[in-house]
Amino acid sequence: MKNLFTTTIASLMFATTLLGAGKKNEEKATAVINADQGEYTINRQIYGQFSEHLGRCVYEGIWVGENSPIPNTNGYRNDVVEALKRIKIPNLRWPGGCFADEYHWMDGIGPRDKRPKMINTNWGGVTEDNSFGTHEFLNFCELIGAEPYICGNLGSGSVEEMSKWIEYMTFEGESPMANLRKKNGREKPWKVKFFGVGNESWGCGGNMTPEGYSENYRRYATFCRNYGNNKLFKIAGGANSSDYNWTEVLMKNIPHWMMQGISLHNYTFTTSWGDKGNATGFSMDDYFKVIENGRKMDDLISRHSMILDMYDPRKNIAFVVDEWGMWYNVEPGTNPGFLYQQNTLRDALLAGEILNIFHAHCDRVRMANIAQMVNVLQAIILTDKEKMILTPTYYVFDMYKVHQDATMLPMTVESPDYSRMNRKIKAISSTASVDKNGAIHVTLINFDPGNDIEVACEVRGSDVKEVTDGQIITGKEVGAYNTFESPYQVHLENFKGAKYKNGKLTVKLPAKSLVTVELK
Repeated sequence: MKNLFTTTIASLMFATTLLGAGKKNEEKATAVINADQGEYTINRQIYGQFSEHLGRCVYEGIWVGENSPIPNTNGYRNDVVEALKRIKIPNLRWPGGCFADEYHWMDGIGPRDKRPKMINTNWGGVTEDNSFGTHEFLNFCELIGAEPYICGNLGSGSVEEMSKWIEYMTFEGESPMANLRKKNGREKPWKVKFFGVGNESWGCGGNMTPEGYSENYRRYATFCRNYGNNKLFKIAGGANSSDYNWTEVLMKNIPHWMMQGISLHNYTFTTSWGDKGNATGFSMDDYFKVIENGRKMDDLISRHSMILDMYDPRKNIAFVVDEWGMWYNVEPGTNPGFLYQQNTLRDALLAGEILNIFHAHCDRVRMANIAQMVNVLQAIILTDKEKMILTPTYYVFDMYKVHQDATMLPMTVESPDYSRMNRKIKAISSTASVDKNGAIHVTLINFDPGNDIEVACEVRGSDVKEVTDGQIITGKEVGAYNTFESPYQVHLENFKGAKYKNGKLTVKLPAKSLVTVELK
């Protein structure tokens, strides 16, 4: 009995160390918000999502078909539609990803039972039946109130194919493609603003050099026409993470009037591409590594922005981080080509960290897309047949929607450190903005899993009078996650730990938490 008791206590102590529970201390931090110095808008497009024909993202995640027993509207899952509407997603990228450069759009129009099938060579070698195509995607965007972001096939497609796709979608007059669209049931054209000319052309999109891609971009983009009042926002396929030469060559070789945006892809790993780590059951060392690695996004944007500023000092070209997020090993027992992973409080903290970085660079970063929306990588939604759950990352997007199209306010924080493995990071990440009605929203993240932090924040240049009850995302441990059996282990809750008096905001920030408060 004694041995059993000793073993049990040891196990509990190990679990506490592993998951970051335990006795908490309260530390102190100070901050300043300059509420009268806001200059740049936090573009709502920063909160974009990504849907690729990969695993169960599109099929089952979004589209179940009109005859499915899963409640749907014209084939789209009702539960997913309502969840997306609630967080006001501004744009949705499709059909990829790597899939985009093997996708031929004419295979996905017309009667579904007559559409040709293909092999999805990038993701699992499964059969793609093309039942979710141009009409299904663009109608879905209208249903959820998001702008479509189409990624065109530059890798294996022709200039003519890309040009005709834009004509099919956006031309209102008399033409072969417009008439074909009408024949397929859509009289009026759609509004399609965002258009990516190829995807990851340095890799799965063609293994090109930056010089080769630049020449291809110039040729393809020339035939991406504006029809009527539909003005394309053309996005050049930018760098893989820290490939600064790619950015420089594109900025040097592509006339700036030919592109409105240039993209960046960067994923966060526990250690590296070869050691992605596990989504759950991780150690506190791995937790620290993820938060530490997430901060590399700030350096990447800063260094790429220096190149952009050299060629585009007026910042006319938007920086578009259209693939970002956490990438772990797939869940045991799932198809490795489907990239299905769980999502914990750790991922919510990471998402908040990176969104705060985007806010800080909102003069240049004006669009972004987390990868991916449903059932793939750092998904905001997971489904299992008729069941659906919202992940911790979903609640971050729900919390942060108050910052959409608000003016970013300069904010500085003197924060204690969170230390591990003889390394340290600042324990607090922060952002603040003021909306069109004059309400100030302040978001604070405490990465320290063991210590609460009291933040004393001076609010300068404002006549706000009170702080309203806020919102908080936290959990019993940083490894907490939602399951179909227990869907609310991590979710958005009311927060009452903030006070405002005489120009000073005081927030008692719990360990391992994200908090947003409103000042009026």
